Amino acid sequence: MKIIIAGAYAIGTHLAQLLSRNNEDTVLIDSDEERLASISSEYDLMTVHASVSKIQTLKDAGVSGADLFIAVTRDENLNMNACMLAKALGAKRTVAKVDNFEYIDPKLDGFFEKVGISSRIYPENLAARDIANGLKMSWVRQRWDVHDGALVMLGIKLRETCEILNEPLKDLCKPESPYHIVAIKRGDETIIPRGDDVLKIYDLAYFMTTRNYIPYIRKIVGKEHYVDVKNVMIMGGGATAVRATELMPEYMNAKIIELDEARCQKLNELVDTDRVMVINGDGRDLSLLNEEGIKNTQAFVALTGNAETNILACMTAKRLGVRKTVAMVENLDYVSMAESLDIGTIVNKKALAASYIYQMMLDADVNNIRFLMSANADVAEFTAQQGSKVTRKKVFELGLPKDATIGGLVRHDEGFLVSGNTQIEAGDSVVVFCHDIHMSKIEKFFK
Repeated sequence: MKIIIAGAYAIGTHLAQLLSRNNEDTVLIDSDEERLASISSEYDLMTVHASVSKIQTLKDAGVSGADLFIAVTRDENLNMNACMLAKALGAKRTVAKVDNFEYIDPKLDGFFEKVGISSRIYPENLAARDIANGLKMSWVRQRWDVHDGALVMLGIKLRETCEILNEPLKDLCKPESPYHIVAIKRGDETIIPRGDDVLKIYDLAYFMTTRNYIPYIRKIVGKEHYVDVKNVMIMGGGATAVRATELMPEYMNAKIIELDEARCQKLNELVDTDRVMVINGDGRDLSLLNEEGIKNTQAFVALTGNAETNILACMTAKRLGVRKTVAMVENLDYVSMAESLDIGTIVNKKALAASYIYQMMLDADVNNIRFLMSANADVAEFTAQQGSKVTRKKVFELGLPKDATIGGLVRHDEGFLVSGNTQIEAGDSVVVFCHDIHMSKIEKFFK
């Protein structure tokens, strides 16, 4: 597959790194020679130093033979124009990063397709969805719903109160059990578990279950004493904060603390002031936090543009008694540090955006794909095609790679957990976990 990326900023650079490791035919275009030099010295890809708005630039990059053209510069208009040109010059599919929430309305899909933009991506909205979804359960680090919750994946940090520590998974996750452990993050190691593996204290364990058994999972991991989130404090009033408050359940109330006074005035126009209070101040100010009721807050979300500030603010909130903390960490180098400090949920917009774009590269029918940054693993929802390899044998006979496992499936809108004797049928939506292997090794089972 030939992929052209326009823009060597956060998302473009992250995608280029991922694709070069997967030996994809990748071209990266940017007008800044220094940014390109730092990438090309480390990764196997072609770089083009030129403006993406020029037709000749796109021709030189080979856009006529491109399977996917991705425009992720900082300029929304430049991204859309580049996609239009790329499509007209022969690119099969195009993706534009946008900054306007109005542009991702599904009702506009047909319009954008006509002008040459196959897909639009708004990273702030992806991050906001993750945040709002995670806040619904104070005891969960990460939640991922398949088919509106027919299947649910829960990433949970295990503490002393967990009832299922140090027991072989073959004794815990039997075919009739209401959950499966599909991945374990232990220190710097990610484990796709087998029957003899055990859960240990401080593991980040990923459970696959169905909606009805979420209370049971909460009990066995010893999290029943966690108070549900009702009051949320957000530091930083950017687009992600605005979208997160719009997506939060109606029973939650939020306070946005923003340092810039002019931005505070704008926020009061953008948010529902019946549920969201805007405060002009510094979210690192302890006296301000106490004054605004941090001790009665169940969740603290740090969304400034500075990773260090967000991490430190979450640490402060934890010391003040807040159970659930969420930090926006855009620099991937800080992710492991944030995890070691037990920050809680970590959100990275470029990783979310890269996952969204990555699924477009797969030939199989993939409805959703996510990169679990904390576990360095991918989770994808494939639809099994008629006659595909995955439908011809039982799961234990498929010969899946050792670093992959099937967590569950959805059939006729009903979620089921998968065992070795499960027979997958055409039309099933199947959730697959992979660690340190290319997803293309999995998609061949579903085509």
